[in-house]
Amino acid sequence: MASTFSTDLALELVATGEKAGLWGTITNTNLQILQQSATGVVNVPMTDASSDVTLLLSDGATSDGKNLYLKLTGTLQRNQTLIIPASTTGGTATRVYIIQDGTDRTTANKYTLSIKTAGSSNPIAVPVGSSMLIHSNGTDARLDILQKGNFAITSSSITAYTAVAGDNLLIDTTAAQVTITLPASPTMGDEVSIMDVSTTGGFGTNKVIVDRNSQPIRGAASNLDLATNNQSIKLRYTNATKGWQYVYNQTS
Repeated sequence: MASTFSTDLALELVATGEKAGLWGTITNTNLQILQQSATGVVNVPMTDASSDVTLLLSDGATSDGKNLYLKLTGTLQRNQTLIIPASTTGGTATRVYIIQDGTDRTTANKYTLSIKTAGSSNPIAVPVGSSMLIHSNGTDARLDILQKGNFAITSSSITAYTAVAGDNLLIDTTAAQVTITLPASPTMGDEVSIMDVSTTGGFGTNKVIVDRNSQPIRGAASNLDLATNNQSIKLRYTNATKGWQYVYNQTS
C-alpha cells in the first residue's frame, strides 16, 4: 500500500510493511516539517509582476507554506495577493500563520497587498508595516490579531492614497494637499488613523481631504477636511447610518 499524507502539513504516513530502509529518511523529514510548523521563519518575496504568490504545502517535504512565521518582502510590482492553499493531498488544510509585512510600498504606485485562502473571494487587506495572526480553515482566512504598522506619506511623491483597515498614516503635506480615501467596504470596528507630521507648515497650510468613499462620516454624507496644524485623528467604522466616527480628534 502506498503512503498517504496528513491533512494540514502533508506529513508522509507510511503504510505497515512499506518503505523498507526509508523509515529514517521519512521520519527525519517529518520532524523537519514539524519544526517548520512550530518555529519556522521564511522570507516570501512578493515581487512577481504577473501573478499572485501561492504558498506550497508539498507532500512529504519541507515547503514555505509549512513555516509558522512568514515575512513578506520585496518591492510590489502590482496589486499582490498571498494565497494560502486550501488543501493538501490528505484533505482540507487548516493553518495558522504569523505574517509580517516587510514589503516596499512607499513609492507613488501605491500597490495593495492582501491575503486569502485559495478559492476564497474574501481577501484580508494587509496594512503597510503590520504584523498579523492569520487563521485559514481551508475555506477562508481570518484575521485574529493585528499589530499595526506605520505608513509615511510625503506629498511630494504621494498626493492620493486609498486606506485599508488598520492603517496608521503619518502624512507630510509640506508640498501639497493629500486625499485619503477610506476603505470601500468597511466592517464594524475597522479603524484608520491619520497624523500631521509635516516638517514645515502642516495641515493648516495644505489640508488632508478624507474621502468617505460612499460611507457616512459622523452621520454625514460629506467628506472630511483636516486643516489644522499638528492634527491627529482616529476614525472607527460603526454602522451604515453613522459610518465613520471619531475615536479621537486632537489638534495640539
